[in-house]
Amino acid sequence: MLKKIFKWAGVILLLFILVLSATVLMRQHLKYDAPYPSGIKASKDSAVLARGKYLVYGPAHCADCHGAAGTEDLVDKGQEVALTGGKVFDLPIGKIYPRNITSDDETGIGKLTDAQIARSLRYGVGYDGRAMFNFMPFHNTSDEDLTAIISYVRSMQPVKHKVPDHAYNLLGKVIKAFVLKPVGPDGEVLQTIQPDSTVEYGKYLATSVANCRGCHTNRDLKTGAFIGKDFSGGFQMEEKGFTFHTPNLTPDKKTGHLTGWSEEVFLQRFRKGKVYPQSPMPWGPFGRMSDTEIKAIYRYLLSVEPVDNKIAMIVEEKN
Repeated sequence: MLKKIFKWAGVILLLFILVLSATVLMRQHLKYDAPYPSGIKASKDSAVLARGKYLVYGPAHCADCHGAAGTEDLVDKGQEVALTGGKVFDLPIGKIYPRNITSDDETGIGKLTDAQIARSLRYGVGYDGRAMFNFMPFHNTSDEDLTAIISYVRSMQPVKHKVPDHAYNLLGKVIKAFVLKPVGPDGEVLQTIQPDSTVEYGKYLATSVANCRGCHTNRDLKTGAFIGKDFSGGFQMEEKGFTFHTPNLTPDKKTGHLTGWSEEVFLQRFRKGKVYPQSPMPWGPFGRMSDTEIKAIYRYLLSVEPVDNKIAMIVEEKN
C-alpha cells in the first residue's frame, strides 16, 4: 500500500513539474499594453540636443550602462563614448546585457519610432510589448527632458554592434513568467521643469533622472522591486572583486551617512570624484552637474523621512 502511495505521489509530482515547465515556457513572451506618450518627438534644435547630451553623459549617466565594457574610466573623464551596449550584468536571474542604443538600423534603435522609445522609458514596455526590468528611472522624467534624451541619442553616429540576448537562468524564466510586470509613472508627469536649487527639483533629479533612489534603496535583484525604505541604503553591488553597500542618505541623526555634512561638504564630495576606483557610483557624470543641481539634491535628501538603518560598511573586498 505504502509503495503504491509513493508511486502515485511520484507520478503527481512529475505531472506538476511538467505542467509548471510548460506554463513557464508559454509565458516567456507575454505582451503588455501601455500608452505611447504624446508629444515626444525627436528634435534637431541645438538647445534640445545640448540638453540631451548633458543628461546622457551627466546626471542621467546613460553611458555608465550603455557604454561598452571597459569604457568606465573614459566616461568618468568626460569622453563621449558610443552607447553600443554589451557589458554584462551578472544577476540572480541570469546575464543581462544593456542594449545598443545608437541609431544603427540592424543592431541598435534605428528602426524604432520615437513613441516606442518613449514608451519603453516611461512605461517599461518594450517595442515588442514585453515587460522590461525596472532598472531605469525615467518613468517620471518630464516630457521636455525625455524629448531631449531621445533627440540626442537619435543624433549620435550609428554603430553596428550586435549585443547578446539576455541569458535568463531558470529563476529568471520563472520571474519573467509570473512576477515581472511593467512599471510606469508615479503620479502626474510634468511637461517641463525649471532647474533650480529647490527641494522639488532635487526630488526630480534624485528619483527621475540621476536614480539616487534606485541605488540608495535596497532592492530585490531578481525583480528590480524596491524592498527597503527610500534612500535608507543597504543595496549591495558587486564590482571588480568588491561588494559595495550603499549608504543611508536619509537625515537620521544616528545612522544617516550625511549627518553633520553641510551643503558645501556635500558639494565638494561630488567634485572630488571616486575615492574607491572600483566604486559603481558614476562619480564622473554626477561631478559634471552644476552647483545648483547638487545643492537641490542635498536639500531634498534633508527633507526625506529619516530611517534608522545602520550600514556597517560601505565596501568590502571579496575573498
